[in-house]
Amino acid sequence: MLTFRKSIRVTAAALSFVLLLASCEKDASLDVEPNSDPVKSIDGGLSVSQDARKGGQTTSYTTYLIKKGQHSSSNSGFKSLSTSSLKFEALFDRSAIYQTVDPVNQADINKLYGMSDCGSHHQTNSARFGWRWFNNALEIHAYVYRNGIRASELIGTVSIDKAYQYELILDGTNYIFKVAGVGEAILARGCNGKGSGYQLYPYFGGDEVAPHDITIKIRNL
Repeated sequence: MLTFRKSIRVTAAALSFVLLLASCEKDASLDVEPNSDPVKSIDGGLSVSQDARKGGQTTSYTTYLIKKGQHSSSNSGFKSLSTSSLKFEALFDRSAIYQTVDPVNQADINKLYGMSDCGSHHQTNSARFGWRWFNNALEIHAYVYRNGIRASELIGTVSIDKAYQYELILDGTNYIFKVAGVGEAILARGCNGKGSGYQLYPYFGGDEVAPHDITIKIRNL
């Protein structure tokens, strides 16, 4: 009888240990951010913007993939916007280096991020940051449509594998484009007041489609 009771105590202790272990494993999983996508800078460190930290945690990047032979990117679902500014961080890798089939098209401006405006289609009124691989450098442009008329202006060049902060401000009848540490540009807007439209995402072209898979990482700030 003594042996039987001792066996019950051992079994109960083992069962308690298993339940405790399972509980610990479950709690530990809560500390893991499943969508976390930290991006390394060119020096191997984490490229983390101070403004991207919320509640002690770092918001994750969204990866936009423009597949070979395509114009549009993945993760480009419709999103309506009513705002006076957009602020985000973007990082290009070496897939941003490309050569067009027709050398003339190398000067075409691809699109990074922005919004349609004035409650109209983006080819009527919109503001976006543009990019292109040109003269052996990654250029960033201000790119707008104002009442159906397209205009652009070079802001400056950025480095591969390095994150930069971008800001688009809708200021009265102007768009103000800023890239931290690089430069800014001001282009005319087709309306006034708060911006009203939809999100515009990474896009290749121009006339030609992507010559290979292109990956761009973006996170809103």
